[in-house]
Amino acid sequence: MDRLHSMRVFSRVIERGSFAGAARELNLSPAVVTRLVADLEEHLGARLINRTTRRLALTDTGEIYLERVRHILTEVEEAETLATAATAEPRGHLRVLCSPAFAVHQIAKHLPAFRAAYPRVTLELSVPGPVDTVDENFDVSIITEGRRPLDGSFIARRIARSEVVLCAAPEYLDRHGRPQHPNDLIGHENMVPPFLRELTFHAALGADDEPAGESVTLTPARSALSTIHTDTMYAAALAGLGITGLPSFVAEEALVENALERVLPNWHLLTTTLYAGMPTRKHVPARTRVFVDYLVKTFGGEDRDPWLLAAGCETRRLPGREAERDRAQGSLEFAT
Repeated sequence: MDRLHSMRVFSRVIERGSFAGAARELNLSPAVVTRLVADLEEHLGARLINRTTRRLALTDTGEIYLERVRHILTEVEEAETLATAATAEPRGHLRVLCSPAFAVHQIAKHLPAFRAAYPRVTLELSVPGPVDTVDENFDVSIITEGRRPLDGSFIARRIARSEVVLCAAPEYLDRHGRPQHPNDLIGHENMVPPFLRELTFHAALGADDEPAGESVTLTPARSALSTIHTDTMYAAALAGLGITGLPSFVAEEALVENALERVLPNWHLLTTTLYAGMPTRKHVPARTRVFVDYLVKTFGGEDRDPWLLAAGCETRRLPGREAERDRAQGSLEFAT
């Protein structure tokens, strides 16, 4: 006896309220359905259904057994769905939520390779602003974790770590000088967001036996430019307006091409961690799985900054608590 098949038949008989109804839906004869349920009862040594001329009624044993059968069948269906998703060709429409800066400077330039690998997947990219939690209306949310830890019920895979670094055009620095200490920023043309009240810098260290690094907190003076729009800051820095802080994934290409130069490279300002978040683990379509895998593979998925590494200007090491906090951020693989 195929016990799993008999369980499905038994469950369908109860759902349809008759042997005949279950037989029609399962494309079996009523006699076969009746025999399968009878064989199941014989195997269990217990009656599951009381049969009358008008209706079917579960016995007490049948009620308990049906509850467990439904749970088992659900687990089997989920396992089959996962197995199918693992082997099926990814296809369909994928909805992704992302910050504008990451979409423009990173996602867009990697889409041709993803499209070439998965031509039957189409992508809808929504970029309304910063993203700090998963939106259930999207298949994937690219989340930025900064000073506050991730919060919510979702699945998150780390993409990479990214530092916010000070940058300026070489021409600007040639005219106004290159700061060697955060206090040297006083008197420079600085561009900061309007909500920023203070900046705290931590000196990077070169060896494990060195003492804890210096910390310096500055209150920004009136900015040459004040905006929350990252790409406007980026464009103004490229034009030589002054010094600004940019996420490494925004500054990467300009740093590689020497269109921008990192300012105070031995000082750490802020680290963020990027995650690909999904609302649930269950029934994840192949298109979602391969897109998240692609992001992790493309950007490394490690507790380091691939964009500063590519530009050759990684911060060496962070002192004390700041280093511990950043390591803790990177160690988070799944947030719930």
